[in-house]
Amino acid sequence: MARILALHPQNPQARLLDQAVEALRSGGVIAFPTDSGYALGCGLGDKAAIERMRAIRGLGEKHHFTLMCRDLSEIATYARVGNVEYRFLKQYTPGPYTFILQATHEVPRRLQHPKRKTVGLRVPEHPLTQALLAALGEPILSTSLILPDASEPLCDPYDINDCIGNRIELILDVGFCADHPTTVIDLSSGAPVLIRRGRGEVPAGVEEAE
Repeated sequence: MARILALHPQNPQARLLDQAVEALRSGGVIAFPTDSGYALGCGLGDKAAIERMRAIRGLGEKHHFTLMCRDLSEIATYARVGNVEYRFLKQYTPGPYTFILQATHEVPRRLQHPKRKTVGLRVPEHPLTQALLAALGEPILSTSLILPDASEPLCDPYDINDCIGNRIELILDVGFCADHPTTVIDLSSGAPVLIRRGRGEVPAGVEEAE
């Protein structure tokens, strides 16, 4: 089963963060808390770990993974950010939003939408997630922790261990972490388009996808 590390949600212990970083850099898949619930995560360039996350979630090739980034400058490394996109990102990061943007060459092709060449990015508010990203020094590739036959995500670290502990390396435990889905906005084609309503308020001028 996966190792469970109990971390303080506001001031996570540096030695435990170091263990999480080592797991990610060694090709591991971890379950970790965010401001939108528990997520699965792995290193950006680790193909085997990415395929494991696809298998756990039952995801197809067209699914957008999300790059968890520390800040706006890191987003700009992995996505093409023009004036319109920059204004949105500056106003709504960090926060409960996921943005779909055109990927740069820094994003491995297998992580991009196969036809649109887009990628999902977000800057989380959760203190532990921010501390983990700072310790790692690069984005974490992530996806929500909802299993293929489930209608609700896993919110308790011990339930996560019971269900998928034999398929991942590490669980970062801050206790129960309620699911608060992000608001997803597509900024890849000019005018912003709402893809999913979530916890984040829908900005004025954003049209809903048909």
